[in-house]
Amino acid sequence: MTESALVLFSGGQDSATCLAWALSRFDHVETLGFDYGQRHRIELECRDTFRKALPDDWHQKLGPDHTLALDALKEISDTALTRETEIAMREDGLPNTFVPGRNIVFLTFAAALAYRRGLRHVVGGMCETDYSGYPDCRDDTIKALQVALNLGMAQRFVLHTPLMWLDKAQTWEMAEELGGRKLVCDIVEKTHTCYRGERGALHPWGHGCGTCPACELRARGWAEYETRAHARMHPPSNGKLADD
Repeated sequence: MTESALVLFSGGQDSATCLAWALSRFDHVETLGFDYGQRHRIELECRDTFRKALPDDWHQKLGPDHTLALDALKEISDTALTRETEIAMREDGLPNTFVPGRNIVFLTFAAALAYRRGLRHVVGGMCETDYSGYPDCRDDTIKALQVALNLGMAQRFVLHTPLMWLDKAQTWEMAEELGGRKLVCDIVEKTHTCYRGERGALHPWGHGCGTCPACELRARGWAEYETRAHARMHPPSNGKLADD
């Protein structure tokens, strides 16, 4: 019996890493993206480019890509991800990039598609370590939703969040472990994270405006990843630090 998975693949760093993680574990993997009127909709255009760059052995496992339109999320939300407004913190302590219910809706639709496609495993890039405080990224939320989906659909879905306890540097490290430097380079060049939807110049960590929270987080993670990689390649000797 083959194990099949559906990956929530937005076209960003985290979901690209999750796609590689799934392809290294499951026999058949399909991908799903959502068009909900996000201002960084350009991320959806990166998905096919990244999929095509995957190595041949993973391509043999790669199934169809799906895109679902969820325009209602834009209609009922008033956020910096769905409106041309300045990114800022709200009075309740959450950033105004938080789209209420987004991940809950995403996973519910993903489970419905997985039900129809006969896929048991659903993989998402939610993370509670390096995140913006979004409550629907929390591990408790995902576990509760898994219970609800299995009860509501009489299934035994497994919701996987391989990045849940990783920081952004560790996410880069996971990509390197899964696919070497080629995968890291493909994520840098072919994915998109910037909330403002700017491709612009190619920074060491990827494309983006460089100043929005998503770009800053990705850049900090890259810098730490490079620092850790340098330390591994040049370990201290004689009990002294490498820069002594």
